[in-house]
Amino acid sequence: MKRVSAAGGIVLNERGEILIIFRRSKWDLPKGHLEKGETFEQCALREVKEETGLQNLSVVRFIGTTEHEYYDNFVNADVIKETQWFEMSASGNEPLKAQAEESIEWIRWIRKDELIHYLNNSYRNIIDIFKLAGLVSN
Repeated sequence: MKRVSAAGGIVLNERGEILIIFRRSKWDLPKGHLEKGETFEQCALREVKEETGLQNLSVVRFIGTTEHEYYDNFVNADVIKETQWFEMSASGNEPLKAQAEESIEWIRWIRKDELIHYLNNSYRNIIDIFKLAGLVSN
């Protein structure tokens, strides 16, 4: 099976709220494919900026890696996507802009105590990375 590399981020703002996106009927996190010559950290920052409209971002720390299988329409095959995840901080009060080309319908800042509600309609690997980040209990 073909393997693809990606990176993404868990973004927190100055109020401690968590950024979450809604795409393809699930709550998700911004992420995307690694481009040639990019580091995983550069990819994560670029993807979060593109998918959310946020520009004032900085990487706080590396969180971990997830893998999942899916059917990729671009290559017409099942693939394994390995995603490197970073915690990021967003400064200021920038407007959010959902990237329609990536099927993102909504972007929200949510409180930590609301997170479990959103994760009830999310992907297993998203839940796993929130656990690794220490934002959700096991």
